[in-house]
Order: sequence, then C-alpha cells, then structure tokens
Amino acid sequence: MTAAPEGGPSAGQPNAGQYWDPVRYRAEAGFVATLGLPVVEWLAPVPGERVLDLGCGEGALTAKLAALGCVVTGVDASPDQIAIARAEGLDAHVVDGHALSFESEFDAVFSNAALHWMKRDPGAVVAGVARALKPGGRFVAEMGGDGNVATLRGALHAELRAREVDPAPVDPWYFPTPAAYEAHLAAAGFEVTRMEHFARPTSLPGDVLGWLATFAECFTNALPATDRAAALEAVRARVEADLRDPATGGWQADYVRLRLAARKVG
Repeated sequence: MTAAPEGGPSAGQPNAGQYWDPVRYRAEAGFVATLGLPVVEWLAPVPGERVLDLGCGEGALTAKLAALGCVVTGVDASPDQIAIARAEGLDAHVVDGHALSFESEFDAVFSNAALHWMKRDPGAVVAGVARALKPGGRFVAEMGGDGNVATLRGALHAELRAREVDPAPVDPWYFPTPAAYEAHLAAAGFEVTRMEHFARPTSLPGDVLGWLATFAECFTNALPATDRAAALEAVRARVEADLRDPATGGWQADYVRLRLAARKVG
C-alpha cells in the first residue's frame, strides 16, 4: 500500500488491520511521491506508451506520468485512495496486485513504494506484471529492500512481544534481498537491466508517532484498543535514541530501498 517503511497503499489485498486514510497519508507520507521521482527517471517514459502504475495510491505519480504524455492506468487496493485518483480524472481501479488480469496490454509497468506490501505471494505479483506487459516491455520499480526500517520494525516486534503478542503473523512487510527478488524476476521471464540496494535515511515531516499511526496499524490493531496509544508511545521511546536528532528534535526513518529495472524477454 502506497505507501510506505516508506510506502503507499498496496495494490495487493488490503492487509488485515491496515486502513489507508488519505488525509493522514498526505500529511505524514507526502514525501513518498517526491522521493519516487528518480524511479520515474529510470522508467524514462515515452509519450504515447501505455503504462500500468501498480500500487498507485491517490495517483500523485500516475498524474506525473500522464503529464509526461503516457497513457496510464493506476491500480491499488485502497478504495479511498482510488476514489481520490479518479476524482482527479485519472484512470484508476481497485485491483488485487496478486492477481493482475491484464494480458500483453502495457509497454511498461511502474511501481513506487508498494511492492513491499504485497507479501502473500511476491512471485505471483511479478508473474502478473509479466503477463500485463507486451514482449520486450519494461518493469521499473522501487520498494523496501532487505534491512528497511529495521530499527522501527524491531521496536514494533519487541513491543508486541512485551505485551505477549506474536508479531510475526501481523507483520505486513516483505523486504527482499536483491538476490531474492531477482529470482522472482527470472522465474517470470524478466532480464534485470539494473538493480540497486541502498540506504536512504529519510526525514519525517513530524513526530515518529505520525509515521507509526500511518504505517504500523497492522501491529497496533493486534492489541486491545485501550492499549494502542501506550504501545505507540513505548515504540517511540525504543527508537528515539537512534532516529531522533538531539540537536534539532527532528525524526527520520531508517529506509533501505531496492530499485530495479527489468525487461520482459520474448
């Protein structure tokens, strides 16, 4: 979900307990689309070509691609985010990213900060992307990579365990190594043309509690409603020494990204 980790709402089935509030998302994660602009550069969109934006959220980058002359279709699992995209005049649809039904329709598939929410079957997602592309089509994406938000994720896991809740079943994120994702791509008939795995610490627009409220509902909703606010405060305390600048008071998230470009062979 764009979102997310850095990320927008997933184009996969909505994660249990995770609701994408468009107003909150815009306030706490508006940086996601801005930081996705280098992925657009990797795509090198050509006016007139058909592009599928997988995990489009409210359509910020969908609109950017359309403004560059592409014929863009956006898909996402969040009905509320899709409603905003459609209100902006974009061709956007609520779709399960694990079961894309397109057949050889697109010159390129683009995805920013969404694939890491498609945890149930990443191989099926990549296979659906391959089916959606014409022969020789491009797949350009960025997602959370191995090590993404390790400090935040570790604190969430620790806090749930401290409250006698197993975090593993509710953890919604898939942050693969380059080798693991390249294996999915190869199995689906892609040739990787470029891949980078890199740390990108990212300043947050406000307190880390806003980030947690936006992206960590799957964890907190595993707790009784009366415990959730205290749990988030405890997570904040766990990460403050690592993620808050003592001089400025500003917060950052410990993002690690996996960016890729691949071509459908045949």
